[in-house]
Amino acid sequence: MLQTPDAFVPLIDAPEPAPAADQTLTFVFHRGRLLLRTPELALPTAAEVAALDIDLGRAQPVGLWQGRYCQTVWADEELPAGAGLAWHGMRTLFNAVDDAFLGLASRAVQLAEWARTHRHCGVCATPMQRTRGERCFTCAACGMLAYPRISPAMMVLIRKGEQVLLAMHKHSPSQRFSPLAGFLEAGESIEEAVHREVMEEVGLRVHNLQYFMSQSWPFPHSLMIAFTADYLDGEIRVDENEIAEARWFGPGDVWPEASSSVSISALLVRAHRPPMP
Repeated sequence: MLQTPDAFVPLIDAPEPAPAADQTLTFVFHRGRLLLRTPELALPTAAEVAALDIDLGRAQPVGLWQGRYCQTVWADEELPAGAGLAWHGMRTLFNAVDDAFLGLASRAVQLAEWARTHRHCGVCATPMQRTRGERCFTCAACGMLAYPRISPAMMVLIRKGEQVLLAMHKHSPSQRFSPLAGFLEAGESIEEAVHREVMEEVGLRVHNLQYFMSQSWPFPHSLMIAFTADYLDGEIRVDENEIAEARWFGPGDVWPEASSSVSISALLVRAHRPPMP
C-alpha cells in the first residue's frame, strides 16, 4: 500500500541547526523520476549529491525518517547520473523497493514538483518566497499564496449481486481493468462526482455509496477517495472517449490481472471480489 511510513515525522521547516550533510537524505527528481544508486535502489550519498550541478538552496524539507533529515529537490536538466546512479520512474519502483521508502518518495516528489512549478507568482510573475512555519510560497508583490496542489479524485466499485463492474480506461498507463475513477469538478462534492462519473462513463445509476479508504497518488498530485456503490438501474453504455471496455465480473468469470498491489484500486477489488466456486 502506497502510504507514508508510520515512523515518519513531517517537517515544514528545516531543523536548526542544520543537520550534517552526511546525515541528510536527499531525494533528487527530474520530470518525476528519482535518482537512485544502482543496483540497490537507494538514495545517493551526500557526496554524490554534492557532485551534481543542483542548487541545494532550493531544497524543500520533507521530514525525519529513521533519525535522519530528509529533503527533496529537482534538477532542471537530466544530469549525467554518474557511475552507480540512474534515474527511475516512480511506477518502476512498485514492488521493487519497500513500502516505507516508496511512500516517502511519493511525498517527496509532490513537494519537489510544487516547488519547481511555483518559483514565480502565477499572477504577476514575481519570484516567490517560502513562508516560514507554513507549507506555502508567498508573492511579496501581490500577496498571492501557493500551497501544494492536491487534486481529489473519486474511485468507485459498483456491485450488482455477486458481480462487480470493472472498466479499462483509455488513458490508463497500466491498460488494465479497474474500478471507475475520475477527478472532481469545481463546486462538486465527492458523492456528486461519483454519480456524475458513473453516468458519464458507463451510463448507469448507483446508490448506497459507502466510503472505503483514501490514498495519496503522486501522478502527479492526486488524492484518490474510494467508494463502493450498489447498482440501481441502466445498461452499460461506455463513453468512447474515456472507456475502452466495461463489463460485469462475477464468480464464474475469468478475472483480469490485478493492478499493482501498492494501489488503492487493487485493494478495493480484492476486498470485494466474490468468492470463487
